[in-house]
Amino acid sequence: MRQDQVELDQRRSAQVFAGADRVASGLALFDAVLLDRDGTLVEDVPYNGDPEKVRPVTGARAALDRLRAAGLRLGVVTNQSGLARGLFTRAQMEAVHARIELLLGPFDTWQVCPHDDEEACGCRKPAPGLVRAAARDLGTVPDRCVMVGDIGRDVTAALAAGAAGVLVPTPVTRPEEIAAAPWVAPDLPAAVDEILRRQAAVVPNAPPWSTSGDAPGSGLERARGSVLGVRAEWPATVGRSAAPVGTATAGRRGTVLVVRADSAGDVLVTGPAIRAVAAGADRVVMLCGPRGRAAADLLPGVDELVEHRLPWIDPAPGPVAPQDMHTLTARLAALGADEAIVFTSFHQSPLPLALLLRMAGVPRVAAISDDYPGSLLDLRHRVPAGVPEAERALSLAAAAGYGLPDGDQPVLRLRADAVPRPPASFGPPGYVVLHPGSSVPSRACPPEVVVRIGRSLTDAGYRLVVTGAPQERELTAAVAGPTGLDLGGRTGLAELAGVIANAAAVVVGNTGPAHVAAACGVPVVSLFAPTVPFGQWGPYRVPTVRLGDASAGCRDTRAADCPVPGHPCLATIEPAEVLTALRLLDVVADDTRTTVGPTATAARSTRTEPYAAGAAATATGGSG
Repeated sequence: MRQDQVELDQRRSAQVFAGADRVASGLALFDAVLLDRDGTLVEDVPYNGDPEKVRPVTGARAALDRLRAAGLRLGVVTNQSGLARGLFTRAQMEAVHARIELLLGPFDTWQVCPHDDEEACGCRKPAPGLVRAAARDLGTVPDRCVMVGDIGRDVTAALAAGAAGVLVPTPVTRPEEIAAAPWVAPDLPAAVDEILRRQAAVVPNAPPWSTSGDAPGSGLERARGSVLGVRAEWPATVGRSAAPVGTATAGRRGTVLVVRADSAGDVLVTGPAIRAVAAGADRVVMLCGPRGRAAADLLPGVDELVEHRLPWIDPAPGPVAPQDMHTLTARLAALGADEAIVFTSFHQSPLPLALLLRMAGVPRVAAISDDYPGSLLDLRHRVPAGVPEAERALSLAAAAGYGLPDGDQPVLRLRADAVPRPPASFGPPGYVVLHPGSSVPSRACPPEVVVRIGRSLTDAGYRLVVTGAPQERELTAAVAGPTGLDLGGRTGLAELAGVIANAAAVVVGNTGPAHVAAACGVPVVSLFAPTVPFGQWGPYRVPTVRLGDASAGCRDTRAADCPVPGHPCLATIEPAEVLTALRLLDVVADDTRTTVGPTATAARSTRTEPYAAGAAATATGGSG
C-alpha cells in the first residue's frame, strides 16, 4: 500500500490516504487503453511470424482511431511464447508488429512477454507485469488503464495490476472465463463504445436547473417552519461546519444534502461522488442509515451527518411509522438544503425519499430512477446495467454538475485523521488480513474452507491477522489457529481500517472490509459469491484476484442466504488458489516467520509502506 495525504480543501477535513501513486489527469477515468494482440486486435494465427497473415478484427481501425481522437494512449500487451520455443525470431515478430501498425495505426507502447509458462516469469499473463510496465511506459498508473482481451488471462492480469478488464469473447474463450469477467463486450468496437461512454459519464454537465431558471419542483418549496404539521426545530445533528445554511457563496452551490442509506460498503463506494459534490458546495450534509454510519464518519468531504433508518432501504426493515416519517421530514426541513442528491444501489428506488424531500421544501432533487418520477425529481438520471457502483454514483454527481477537483482521482478514500494506527504489538506492516465472515450469509465462505485457508497461510509463512464481528468470534478464533492474531469482535470500522491499511493484502468476500481495503489501496484476494455482479461490486480500482465459481446456480439472484445446497460458489475454493493469488499480487511470504508480534518480519510487497496517520487503535466495537 502507498499512502497519499492531500489537502483537497482546507475548509473541511480532507486529509486522505489512498493506494498507489496517483496521476492528476483531470476528470477522466482512464488515461490509456491496453490491448491484447492475437484474438483482440488481429485474428489469432498461432505463433505467427509472417506479416502477410495479419488480419485485423472487424472494425478495429475505426475503433482505435476513436480512442486516439479522445486523447487516450494505446498500448499492446501480448504473450509471445513462440520466441521461447524458437517458432519465430524477434525480427519476424517485429515485422508482424510493423504490419499491425500499418493497418491499425501507431501504438504508444508494445509490451511483449517472450517466455513460456514453465519459466514462471512475472510478465506472462495472467501475471500483471506487462500491464504495470505498459502503464509506466505511458506515464500513468494501472488503475487509470483499461485492458481489453479475449481470454481470462488478459482480464486476470488487468485486475491483478489494478486496471479495469474488458473481455471480448471469441470462439476460444471458455464459458467460465466469460462468467468471471467483470466487464464483457461483444466485440472491440462495442468495448470502445463503453469505454468512451464511461469516460464521458463522469464529466460534469450543466444541471437542468442551471439554464432553465427555477427547478421544476421549486414551486413546491414552502416555509421551512412547518411541515406536515410538525415544527421543524430538529437540530442539525453533529454539526462540523459553521457554513451558512440555505445560501450559496460565489462559485459554489450552498448546502447540498447527499444520501446513501445502506451498509458500510455501500457508503464507501459512494465516497468519490461525495467528494465531487464537496468540491462544488459550501456545505455537505449526509443522510445515512445506522448500518452505514461508521463508514460515513470516515468519508472526506462531509460536514454534517444525519442518521435515520429508511425502511424502504434497510435490509431488515420495521414497519413504516407515520410519526417517524413526520420526524424525518421535519429534520430534513431544518437542514435548509439548497438541493439533494439521492444515491441508491441499482435495485433501489429513490422516490419515497424524494417525496419526503419535496415535503421538506428541498427545491432541487437529483437521483437515478428507472421508474417514472413525475415531479419528484428535477434530475432523473439513467445508468446502464453493469457499471461499477462507484462510477454509477459519480455519474449522478456529474449529471448534477459536480466533478472531482484537479488532483483528486476516482478512487475510494478515507479520512486519515479518522483512522487510528494499529498498536505496536502488530509489528511492522505487511501481514495478511483474512476476514472470513459477512453480514450477508450467502457471501461468506463455509467455515471449514476459511479455516483451511488460514492454516495454509500460516504454514506458507505469512503473518496472519483475522478480523470479524463480535458474533463471529468463534469462527475467527478457529481461522486464526495457534499462530494467527485473532481480532474477532475487537475492532470498530475505523480500527479495522487502521489494521487493513498496514496489510500487504486482504483475503475477504464481498463485504464491507473489501471496500475498506480498496480505500486503503491494499490488494484484495476476493472470495466473491456471484449473487451480485462482480463488475458492480468487486473491489474498485485496486489490485484484485477473484476466486470462486462465478457460474454457480446462485448467480445474479441477490440472495441473502445461499439458494444452492453446499454453497458451491465458495465451497470449491482451495487454499492453494489463495496462495497463487497472493503471488500474482506480489505478496510473498517469509518462510521463517511463524508468529505475529513485534519481532515478526513483514510479507514482502512492492506496494507496502508504513502507515503514518492517526492515534493508537482501540479494541472495542464490531468490525463492520
